[in-house]
Amino acid sequence: MKKVLSFLGMAILGGGIALGGYKLFLEKPVVVERTVDNSLPVVQSNFTETTTVNTPTNFTEAAEKTVNAVVHVKNTAIKSAITTWADLFNGPRRYEQIGTGSGVIISSDGYIVTNNHVITNASDLEITLNNSKKYKAELVGTDEKNDIALLKINADSKLPYMPFANSDNIRIGEWVLAVGNPYNLTSTVTAGIVSAKGRDLKGNGDVTDSFIQTDAAVNPGNSGGALVNVRGELVGINTAISSQTGSYVGYSFAVPSNIAKKIVDDILEFGSVQEAVLGISVDNSQQDVEGVKIGSLPEDSGAKKAGLEEGDIIVKINNVKITKFSDLAGQLTAKRPGDRVDVTVDRSGNYLTKNVVLSKRDTYFSRPLRIQLKDLTKKEKKKFDIESGAKISRSLNESLTYSGIEEGDILISVNKRKVLDASDAARLLDNAYKSRTSIVLEIMNKKGETERYIFR
Repeated sequence: MKKVLSFLGMAILGGGIALGGYKLFLEKPVVVERTVDNSLPVVQSNFTETTTVNTPTNFTEAAEKTVNAVVHVKNTAIKSAITTWADLFNGPRRYEQIGTGSGVIISSDGYIVTNNHVITNASDLEITLNNSKKYKAELVGTDEKNDIALLKINADSKLPYMPFANSDNIRIGEWVLAVGNPYNLTSTVTAGIVSAKGRDLKGNGDVTDSFIQTDAAVNPGNSGGALVNVRGELVGINTAISSQTGSYVGYSFAVPSNIAKKIVDDILEFGSVQEAVLGISVDNSQQDVEGVKIGSLPEDSGAKKAGLEEGDIIVKINNVKITKFSDLAGQLTAKRPGDRVDVTVDRSGNYLTKNVVLSKRDTYFSRPLRIQLKDLTKKEKKKFDIESGAKISRSLNESLTYSGIEEGDILISVNKRKVLDASDAARLLDNAYKSRTSIVLEIMNKKGETERYIFR
């Protein structure tokens, strides 16, 4: 019996040892997962919860301020064309061509800014206010280069107008409204943001485009209308869209208000735009330069006198950052000859600021006629007893030389339109060539004799 109990005890002990070893060394532990609520306990208090909702900017105030200052512009031009065999014998048939656009009232006495292309070749201009009143408009002056025109109406009462804002202060991402008359739908307001500044549409560093780009919807008929900030101030004149269809596809462009205001002031004071220049040539040999690299500087230029040097990289004008030529051009277009600007340059890693007196641009080139034109000096005007005109300072046109027109001769008129200065002369010549009609030039030679030349 004792032996049986002994064997049984040993069996139980051995089984216990085996089971313990299995549990300790061989069996995998069982993991039980559960979700634990870690939220804070809820307590009673006298605090009343308020929910903050991000609401979009309210544009109603800006729209109400501006919609009555934007007008509808109707351009009637008289055209002629040969459409039938009878026209060959009776002469071209005359017909009216109607164009429409927008404009912005900028003073209570009726001055209106629009685009030059809205009123081009107009024989009659009609303005319709937001209250449906109609007025005949007079063309005061234009600047084809920046696509700005100034009109004037004589209303029977003071008109609502839009104040200019400083377009240098607008920022990329800022809300703006486009106000105009697309597709003859009067008083249309659309909203967007500023997508870019200093935009050069032609992608050419030699041109002076410096547009504000926005994604506010702009369509045909919006040209000449207002781009305004949320305070209802004018920051630009809507001018162009980027499109392959002729309709809005996402990008529109406006002439900055600083440029538009300066052009208006020049037209009212001088009759034409006064272009200001630093007096430098631009070095475009390096494409990776952030800024504008200075090439040569004439000895008598304002930049040279102020201490700027060849190779300097312009990075700021009056604390406005300059990253490309269109930024610089935009700043200069908004300035007048004689104005002073602080120019900050990077000179071999050192940043220097020079105060430069801007000079007047006095030389222009007419590409179709291939001549360089220069403003007349006071001495030249007195010598030839004339008030205006432009001197032919250089000619690459052999036909002109063959006809007897020489360097040093003075261009007095183009197609019977009086030449004011070199800028005006280049514009008149370019427009005459675009029209593809005969060009009549009135020239005063170096002897003071006036001659007329006709080119077909």
